[in-house]
Parts: sequence; C-alpha cells; structure tokens
Amino acid sequence: MSSTARTTVETRPVERTKAGSFVRAVWVFAKIGTLFTATAAVMTLVSVCTLFRSRRFCSEVLGRWLGNAALKACGVQMELHGEMKTPDVQSVFIMNHTSILDVFILLALGLPRTRFFLWGGLRKFPPIAVMGYITGIFFTPTQSRPDKRARCFQNAEKTLRRTGDSVLLSPEGFCVTVGGIARFNKGAFHLATNLKAPIVPIFISIPRHIDPGRGWAALPGIAHVYMNPPISTVDWKLEDLRRNKETVRELYVEWNGRLRLP
Repeated sequence: MSSTARTTVETRPVERTKAGSFVRAVWVFAKIGTLFTATAAVMTLVSVCTLFRSRRFCSEVLGRWLGNAALKACGVQMELHGEMKTPDVQSVFIMNHTSILDVFILLALGLPRTRFFLWGGLRKFPPIAVMGYITGIFFTPTQSRPDKRARCFQNAEKTLRRTGDSVLLSPEGFCVTVGGIARFNKGAFHLATNLKAPIVPIFISIPRHIDPGRGWAALPGIAHVYMNPPISTVDWKLEDLRRNKETVRELYVEWNGRLRLP
C-alpha cells in the first residue's frame, strides 16, 4: 500500500450512529471514571505519606499521567505545535474550550507550578473533588452567581500572590460546542493585570468528527495544540481591561478561522 493510500485510510472520519455513540460514550465514561478514581486514590496515598507536601508531584506527574491515559482511553493523540517552553515567571495560561477532551489535554501538558480553574459543579464527582483539594484547583461558581464568582477570583489572586504559582483557565467560561469563539470574561485578564503576569495563549483544535463536545463519545483521531508566545501585561491597567480582553480575543478568532479543523 502506498503512503498516500495509507494516509487516506487513517484519516477517514468514522461515521457516528446514535446507538454507536451511546455505546461508545458509556464505554469511554467507564474507562475514564476508573482512571480518575484510581488516580485520586494514589494521590491521596502519596499526600498522606508526605504530610500533604507533594502537591506538585500529584499535579505535574500523576496529573500528567492521568491526562495521557485518558486521551489514550479515548483513542485520541495529542500533537503539539510550537515550543512547549513555559515562562520562567508566574503566568496566566488561557485556552479555548470546545470539548471534554480539553481537560485531558491540559493535564497531559504537565505545565509546571500551574493551578487550574474548573467549574464547581465537577466537585459532585468525588475523584475530581479529591484531586482538586490535593492539587489546589480553584472551583468557580456559575456566571449566575457573580458575587461568589468575584470572591473566588479574589481568593485565587491571594493564593497566587502567596505561592507564585501560574494558573490556567478558559476566558470563555464554558464549553463552546457550536463553533466560533464565545465572548471572553474578564477574570483571566483581571488576574494577569493585577499580578503583572504574562498571558500565554493556548489554542486547541479538535476535528469535529472526533470531538464529543460535552459528552463522552470521543472517536479516535488527533487533537492539535498550539502553544503561542507570551503576551506581556507589564503596562496593562485595569481601566484598559475591556480593550485588552478584546484584543486577545481577536487573536483567538483569527486562529479559529485559520486552525480550526472541520
């Protein structure tokens, strides 16, 4: 078989059926649930044995293993574009959010000294609640509770100032499954401005025929992750927050038009 023919066979989209998607979703969810439960148990054991002084090991080593294992369980490979060279200074990593796969991809990157923002509703899943406590995840309230959300970001800023850790979150604030880039919230840019921490944009492009969106019926394929150069915030001021937010969003709109796979 020629290389051209082989490529055609390997990249041909798998057709979804309603019954097939349901079976696939149940099977993937069962595997992911088992992986998360096992990892939470190991993190707990390691944390107790080290008197809870192993947060970075749990996040960067065990978390990275979990991300790679979860992607493998879904049949998805991650292809990295650009240098995986993280800044030596505290940074605010941001990303577009189109899929449940994004969580596994970000874990698999193993970003050093980086905490995550996650939707607070995920704490209903005990393994995530346990891992969140151990690794220092910031669980955010919904947009409908602005007062609690503001307090969450204020507390996160205090923690980040004290620890010097970096942080990763999605300015869109929710999983966007209809294409395009949603409006950006101010939280990430408020943090970056106050901390004078560079923003590091990550763009994730997952082919739509393999992307399960908010579900679990992922199909085998390749997810592309683009690491982009840091954006300095040294001269940013809070009064320019809206303008700076929209300037960064325009980058994502351009990347989405150029890099988003059909």
